[in-house]
Amino acid sequence: MRSRRRLLALAAAVAIGALTLPPLRAEAGPPPTTINGTFNDGVGTVNYLIEVPASWNHTLVLYSHGYVTPGPVNPALDVGDPVTGKWLLDHGYALAGSSYSTTGWAIQQALPDQIQTLAIFNTKVGHPTHTIAWGHSLGGIITAGLIQQYPGTFDAALPMCGVVSGGVGTWNQALDSAFAFQRLLGQGSGIQLVNITNPAANLGLAEGIAAAAQGTAQGQARLALSAALGDTPGWFTPLSAEPAATAYAAQEANQYMWASQVDFPFAFALRAELETRAGGNPSWNTDVDYETQLERSPSRAEVRALYRAAGLDLNADLDALNASPRIHDNAASTRYLANNITFNGDLDIPVLTMHTTGDGLVVNQNEQTYRDVVTEAGDSSLLRQTYVHRAGHCAFTPAETITAFQTLIGRLKTGHWDDSTDASLMNTKAAALGPEANVFAVGQTIVPTSAAFLHFRPTVFLRPFERGDDQG
Repeated sequence: MRSRRRLLALAAAVAIGALTLPPLRAEAGPPPTTINGTFNDGVGTVNYLIEVPASWNHTLVLYSHGYVTPGPVNPALDVGDPVTGKWLLDHGYALAGSSYSTTGWAIQQALPDQIQTLAIFNTKVGHPTHTIAWGHSLGGIITAGLIQQYPGTFDAALPMCGVVSGGVGTWNQALDSAFAFQRLLGQGSGIQLVNITNPAANLGLAEGIAAAAQGTAQGQARLALSAALGDTPGWFTPLSAEPAATAYAAQEANQYMWASQVDFPFAFALRAELETRAGGNPSWNTDVDYETQLERSPSRAEVRALYRAAGLDLNADLDALNASPRIHDNAASTRYLANNITFNGDLDIPVLTMHTTGDGLVVNQNEQTYRDVVTEAGDSSLLRQTYVHRAGHCAFTPAETITAFQTLIGRLKTGHWDDSTDASLMNTKAAALGPEANVFAVGQTIVPTSAAFLHFRPTVFLRPFERGDDQG
């Protein structure tokens, strides 16, 4: 029951991936026209929501929402937070978005459902001059998927905190982390890594083992190794200071919070929803050398230090991982996940991505592998990537979101980026939006928060996958 409640709480945390904030004060003038309704996509009912300001500037912003855990209600959303939504409407932008007909890893339904929402907008409101795609988290991968699958439909895109490494790489990297946890801490416990039969019980078992491990130096070292193989950052709480580079105990404590509060539900429970969709397990680790993976991880110094402090032999544990029986994928299931979705890097429009540096659910290294495929496709001039120095998943202030949007609009209007994504310039523009937008929600408390754009380059994503790669 505890694990079920955890899944429901997680749904509330990541469905949008943005802030819970009161809207800006209403301004004089007619309210926007709100249009909502439903349609059936052949799988189920889809709710849609459209808002059009009285002085529409003929630009439509299509919002794709994040992951919704199976079970909760699934309303249509057209923006990530009300402060940003109010700013957009006040500046003449129309908003639209749908619920998708299913929850979970709903990319297969989300892509056509969002396109149908655009068609409804065209019928009920009119054809926009420009259409911008954007979204948070799973909505970020959907945004990147929309512009790839429907070329010519959009004029610009803003995937935020998006799973832009693609589905196969993301779930493979999660498997690596879970594999180390199971082999080194849960051996013989019955934890299922794939083909999960009882998600809630499986999650509860993993949580119990992790809690016990966190109570010992040996357990902490092995939890740190598991986290390193998934690129989990050692920073968890959004408005806290980032732990110092050598504050290894603090880093591990934060990685444990990511695992126990956010990542384990996906690795040990919600994977089952994906497997049901895909008709089997789409992940594998048959070709992985875990010693090499640790060497490529930014947390390698932390792992080595904690192993020394615990009196454990790191090489012995890595050898044990490399000698363990491996997990094979179901080829048809992997094809399903590659279709939903993997990126080819082919861009026809300007794309700006935004990510926090301390995101432990969708790690910032997603941006590295997306940049690589775009560069390989010869379209790097169309892509800019910007980063916010903060812990948390999609932990942006409205001012940061609006500034990123303004930057993308500037690129659309002028045809060039110039220095528009300079971190100092973006921080200055965010500050100019005023105190109501430069805030962050901590529980029920609204905290004044300055913009934190910075110059940053991610380390490598540990399990990149491109369509056509060899599978396990």
